Amino acid sequence: MQPTFKIGDMAVYRKHGVAVITGIETVELYGSLQNVYVLEVLDSKRPMPERLRIPVEKVNSVGLRSLISSDEVDEVYEILRERPSRFDQQTWNRRQRKYKEKLNTGSIYDLAEILRDLYLLKFTKTLSYGEKLMLDEAQELLVRELAIVRTKEKKDIEVEIGEMFADAAPPPEPIAPDAPPGEAKPKTRTGSRPRPKTSSL
Repeated sequence: MQPTFKIGDMAVYRKHGVAVITGIETVELYGSLQNVYVLEVLDSKRPMPERLRIPVEKVNSVGLRSLISSDEVDEVYEILRERPSRFDQQTWNRRQRKYKEKLNTGSIYDLAEILRDLYLLKFTKTLSYGEKLMLDEAQELLVRELAIVRTKEKKDIEVEIGEMFADAAPPPEPIAPDAPPGEAKPKTRTGSRPRPKTSSL
């Protein structure tokens, strides 16, 4: 079923995020008159609001949808709390292609999966520049919609998400206490290698 919007409604446009319907106009497209929604994208990072025109008859095909419901918010958080048994071992180029396909769906569930996977990955390795950009984009789109639906500040949603992944963060390394007064501290050898850990099968 194709959603319909009126002026003042909020909608979500894939890869752009939450937008406000500021007008409904009739324009000539491809030699015929068509009704279009005029969208103003809510993006705090842009100095000027981005305006887009979406044909009314192509809402579904271009990825324009309504904001999620409160029940769907719970489903999003369930996805964020999931812990996959293994990471995708494909090269970044292949994973990037898969993530871009998910971004293009406009689904908030796909955004949640991208955010979860990359958020967990950064605890096991240093993210590449491309991975960081993808993580930031997914988080910005997700947080913006959740903040509006839950009537909260974006920073509060970001804190909530960060707390969800606290269990996945590695524990801090213990700090060796200083030697008691009068007792010499153990010498450290420059360039020495730590003894390799042994693992039991």
